[in-house]
This record gives sequence, structure tokens and C-alpha cells, in this order.
Amino acid sequence: MLNRTHDRIRVLIYGGGAVGLGIASCLLHAGHEVDILARPTTVAALETEGLVRTGIFGCVNIKPGAFRCYHSLQEACSGPYDFILICIKSFDSPAAAQELGGQRACMDSAARLVLFQNGWGNAEVFRARFDNGRIYNARVITGFHRHQPNQVEITVHADNIHVGSLFGADVSTMESLCRAISEGGIPCQMTDAIEKDLWAKMLYNCALNPLGAILNVPYGVLAEHAPTRELMDRIVEEVFAVMAASGYATHWQRAQDFLAVFYERLVPDTAEHESSMLQDLTAGKRTEIDALNGAVIKLAQDHALAVPYNRAVHSLIKFLESPGAR
Repeated sequence: MLNRTHDRIRVLIYGGGAVGLGIASCLLHAGHEVDILARPTTVAALETEGLVRTGIFGCVNIKPGAFRCYHSLQEACSGPYDFILICIKSFDSPAAAQELGGQRACMDSAARLVLFQNGWGNAEVFRARFDNGRIYNARVITGFHRHQPNQVEITVHADNIHVGSLFGADVSTMESLCRAISEGGIPCQMTDAIEKDLWAKMLYNCALNPLGAILNVPYGVLAEHAPTRELMDRIVEEVFAVMAASGYATHWQRAQDFLAVFYERLVPDTAEHESSMLQDLTAGKRTEIDALNGAVIKLAQDHALAVPYNRAVHSLIKFLESPGAR
């Protein structure tokens, strides 16, 4: 077990899916104290076989007993954590915020929530129950795939994990967490521009995720054909219009500027990646479409904007989610 960091931190991973286990592997590899809250089948596998990470950042094997795992928050909250990393689907945010809000033993005055989630609107859900200074967001454009309940593969990595606050909280409190994740294998850094980062990821996900799921192809194929490029162009243009009307911003002023980077760098870097939405549909699970294109539609309604392309892919994914549709 490595222990290169200056201070040992105590972390609760709230959600033992692919992202949660991937981040947990970094923290454990760097010598930190980690508890994992997960489903009973995942807990059983972790307790008997340990945690295994493979992929582009190398192999990490964490033996059973080197960490604790629970399927109940009441069991996990034996004392305060430095950080609670929210690694769940966006549609589970309301239940998680309510549960954590009722278990104050998990958090002292210094504890921070960091949302490792897709989509837009998760921070507002937690803001309803926690002070602004406790809530941070992580922008993750690293591909994780869980092959077994206790095994996660890192398949692609487009940029460093970025951690920051949408509400003006002190970003320096994230230094120890970012350093720990980086030392554990995945580059991670603090940022004062997390809003721009999250909207950049929204643009990427809204264009690629639903179409990759609907058409059952990896991202690179979508960019190779004029009809799907046209659809993605229109989706991106609608998202830019909604951002402007809502007072949000990203790293590009115009849709055309983003699309140039999108086709020249972002898609090629993740060309072989299959949509997480496709993985959810294949497994018969609910997708995060409501926090992606659905969030764009909701904001568009607030400003009386038409977003027909986002509505179309949202409706198609909703159809595919319905029982018997696949």
C-alpha cells in the first residue's frame, strides 16, 4: 500500500458503481482511509475478493480488509468524514441528500460533499439541505466500466478530473482530496471554473450519450457520418442558446468554437467509448437523460426557447426505457 500523501484523509464513497469504485481505488492506493456504501451484492464481492482496478492507468489490487464497506448509511456513520463523495446516478440525488441530511454523525463542521455525477442540477438538490460551503462538484471525463461487482476498468481519459464550487466556496479545501486521487493514479486538480467545466461536459454528453445509446454505436462512429453530425450540431447549438438565456457560460463563446474542438479532439480521444446510457439501457436500468437533455429542456421552458433536437432524443430514450421497448 502506498502512502505518499502528507495527511491521511477519511472518505466515504457514497455509491459503489463504476465511478465510485474507480475513485476509491485511487484513494486506497494512495494510503487513505476509505469506506464504501454500496448495494449488498457489491459489498459481498468487495468483502470477499477486494477491489480490482485495471485499464489505462495500470492495475491496482486492494485486498479485503484494507477498507470497509456497508450497504447501510447508519452502519457507515461511525464518525465524521473529511469528504463524502457522491458517486450515484443523478436521479438518486434527492434520496441521497435526504438520507445524508438525516445522518449528521457522518459530517462535522469541516466535512465536504463532492458530487461525482453527470448532468446539471445535482448541486441544487444538495443545496436545499446543506450549506453552500459544503458542496463541491467534480467534472469527470474519464471512462469507467464495471465488469464485476468488485472490478472496474478505466477505458478512456480525456482530461484531468476537476473539482470546484458552483457557490463560491473555498476551493483550497479540495487540495488534499485532489492530491490523493492524483497520487492514486488519476490526475485531479482544483478549479475556479467548475461551472464552465460542467457545461462543457453537458455539451459533450448531450450530443453523444443519447445518440450513441439510440443507435447502439461508439462515439467515433457518430462523428464519421453526416446525418449524425448534423443532429449533434443542432443539439449543441440548442444547448448554447439555453446557456446564454440562463446566464451560464462555458469555455467557448459560440457553438461553432466548441464543435471544432469536439470533432478535432474530444471525440477522437474517446472514439471507442460506448455511451453509459447504452450500458444502462442494455442492463434494463433507468438512464440519466433527465439530468442531461432533460435539464436543457427544463431550462428552455423557463425562457420560452424551442429545443426540438434535445426533445427528440429525450423522447426516444424515454421510449427505450419503457418496459418491453428493447
